[in-house]
Amino acid sequence: MGRLFGTDGVRGVANTELTCELALSIGRAAAEVLSRGMRRRPVFVVGADPRISSDMLAAAVTAGLCSVGADVISLGTVPTPAVAFLVGKYKADAGVMISASHNSSEYNGIKIFSGDGYKLPDALEDQIEAIVLDGGKCSFKSGTGVGKTKYGKESVNDYVEHLRSSVPNSLDGLRVGVDCANGSASVTAKKLFEALGAEPYIINGEPDGENINVNCGSTHIEGLAAYVRDNGLDAGVAFDGDADRCLCVDEKGNVIDGDEIMAICATDLAQRGKLRRRTVVGTVLTNFGFEKFCEENDLKFVATKVGDRFVLEEMLLNEYDFGGEQSGHIIFRDFATTGDGQLTAIQLLSLMKRKNRKLSEMAMMKKYPQVMRNIRVSQEAKVLYYTNQNIKNAVEAGKRTLGSEGRVVVRPSGTEPLIRVMTEGLDINLIDRVADEIAEVITAELG
Repeated sequence: MGRLFGTDGVRGVANTELTCELALSIGRAAAEVLSRGMRRRPVFVVGADPRISSDMLAAAVTAGLCSVGADVISLGTVPTPAVAFLVGKYKADAGVMISASHNSSEYNGIKIFSGDGYKLPDALEDQIEAIVLDGGKCSFKSGTGVGKTKYGKESVNDYVEHLRSSVPNSLDGLRVGVDCANGSASVTAKKLFEALGAEPYIINGEPDGENINVNCGSTHIEGLAAYVRDNGLDAGVAFDGDADRCLCVDEKGNVIDGDEIMAICATDLAQRGKLRRRTVVGTVLTNFGFEKFCEENDLKFVATKVGDRFVLEEMLLNEYDFGGEQSGHIIFRDFATTGDGQLTAIQLLSLMKRKNRKLSEMAMMKKYPQVMRNIRVSQEAKVLYYTNQNIKNAVEAGKRTLGSEGRVVVRPSGTEPLIRVMTEGLDINLIDRVADEIAEVITAELG
């Protein structure tokens, strides 16, 4: 088995790749590593999204934690950023979220947060992984040393109140379409938007364990776009399964992606003197139009590898306070330690309300055309990608073809068995052709 932890925790097909035994072992190892040096019983918070395997895996992780003497506060169904916030709110030592984010229901995952609400650094993940994969010893407890579980009955309300407090004005009068992706936002979104005075029109808010992310949410936003347009709403917001990302649509049904959300919010933050060093952190997949937008508005743009954890690492390293990804992971460090879809939504809607402007009037960034190809490969092939000379030659040929008027980014996905090809430039037909040519070589070599 290769490395367990990817860019967003441990992920795999539930009960096949991510088994109960593995979840139990991860719980044990996490309690062992994260409680070292403590003279008291450690406390973990554990939350989950509503996919069908989440209860099973949450129970296995909880059993593992308790077996090494950790107490557990079970949060039930909550968004991933709620776990990150409630770790601190409840003075816990770490948090665990059971979720596979935007993936379909057969997948699940385990994300671990430290006591300060940030995702674990590689060094700690490596220590946990070493115990799980190499059979490292854990300090099993017995009798009164075994951990106990209690239930955080106010976890949803505590999280919603935290989000509500981040907005300085009400959203009275705003009619908002809200796509919960049949995921974690289904338990929080209505409470949140109503608490702020908005009128939420909830769609895909009835999870049954299997319908999470199915033709809905931020990965299938076309349904929300039509709903907002057909019902004459002011805007729409779409979350993914664990509600850590958000995409929007304006009143006309036009999609506002993460790059455009960052452009709108960064401009406002800079105008109010709340954008430290006038810098926004994005990734190598951030649209080239965003870089141009920053240049034109006296903003600085810093790019990292793809993954909100890398965005956050850069923000922490250089004390920046705003950043995100095109996919809708937006980090407002003044209010959160991770990407938070609902926080992003209400910050944007609050800005609309304060400026008394339509969302379509606020989308100022000119987007360069981008195309994406996803080639399904095995986990082993994702590793072989790095040394395949034919693929390297195809990528270099694509870069020469586009020259200075475009970009090519090819990378293995950190969360799925895919190699992603992104091309970008002014000529849509040219970037489409280049993407196809590279994808064909990858398919022939590794697919």
